[in-house]
Amino acid sequence: MSDLGEDLLVRAGCSRAVREHCRKVKEAAGEYLNPLVNQHLVETGALLHDVGRSITHSPAHAQAGAALARDMGVSPSVVRIIECHLGAGLTSDECTLLRLIPRDCMPSTLEEKIVAHSDTMVQGSTICHLPTSAITSSSLKRRVRKRMLRLALEMRHCRDIRPDFYLSR
Repeated sequence: MSDLGEDLLVRAGCSRAVREHCRKVKEAAGEYLNPLVNQHLVETGALLHDVGRSITHSPAHAQAGAALARDMGVSPSVVRIIECHLGAGLTSDECTLLRLIPRDCMPSTLEEKIVAHSDTMVQGSTICHLPTSAITSSSLKRRVRKRMLRLALEMRHCRDIRPDFYLSR
């Protein structure tokens, strides 16, 4: 799917910088793959998560990207990853405050959470661990910082699940 995903990013009109960022998010998401995760879904969702940046660079890019991906025939599971990737997700009320369609954009599946978290780890095309500056930033509301921290801790646990544990049983 990566060739098809790359093709969709190009067809949508994403810049080279956006495509590089998406490849890095896919790479970062690879750290969290384990036997409980749909690898294809994570990789495809990570690659396409910012397809909406071909339309806008505002927070609306998530919902715009989900609509664009839906129109391009992308699976509903990947569309949902695109829609839920902002930070650690947005509640319906937070969407309303941002003048977005008021819908629940909180990641709920493990695949959605992995992509959302991996996106917070990639600054431009550099993979970092969740910067403490993001969690302690006064520009983010306390509940958002706490949500990001909870997701980071959940993803740490996800990364600790190893295939050899399951194969040796």
